[in-house]
Amino acid sequence: MSNVDINHARALVYQLLSSLFAREVNAQRLQELTSDAAQQFWTQLGHEPEFSAPVATMQKVLNDLQRNDALLELAADYCGLFLVGTRHSASPYASLYLNSEDEPLLFGQQHQQMSEFLHQSKLQVQSHFPEPADHLAVMLAYMGHLACHSEDAAQLNFLDACLDSWLAKFVVKVVECDSKHSNGFYSALATLTLAWVQQDKQQLEQAMH
Repeated sequence: MSNVDINHARALVYQLLSSLFAREVNAQRLQELTSDAAQQFWTQLGHEPEFSAPVATMQKVLNDLQRNDALLELAADYCGLFLVGTRHSASPYASLYLNSEDEPLLFGQQHQQMSEFLHQSKLQVQSHFPEPADHLAVMLAYMGHLACHSEDAAQLNFLDACLDSWLAKFVVKVVECDSKHSNGFYSALATLTLAWVQQDKQQLEQAMH
């Protein structure tokens, strides 16, 4: 594979992860995620030892959803984990994990930093996604953009500054809160995201030495 192909494949993974954190899975999205092309994609991703367990869990849940019509349950899991903002949820905002204050502010320092990154690339958060810029879905989508449009150093800088600094804490919170649910889809998604970011960071570091 050429570098262009590899970077395109990396961007696809980032965009997929971003989309799953951005909104709950609806019927149309479920069809896309269980299509023949998607099954090939999951299988390929699952060949990597670090990704195999979470990918297998996600594939199983998605395939079961097709048979059991349990999309509402998955939507309720999404809402309970990422939207309600209680002690039993795992809010997907960097500022909640990086600030030392008792009551960290949304639209605070991390939002401003991420907005600046977007501005530099002449991008902005889409109007139909009215979230602070430090939402995990925004950061993953931006990293997908960088994979195809930026030098390795810029990508590594962004991973260090904006994702690697808090992602592990977020994943611990997701796994802890999601354990109350039986299918573990979002625990697997969070675990896969962390493993992917860590491996991608490692490969970028190696490429630069």
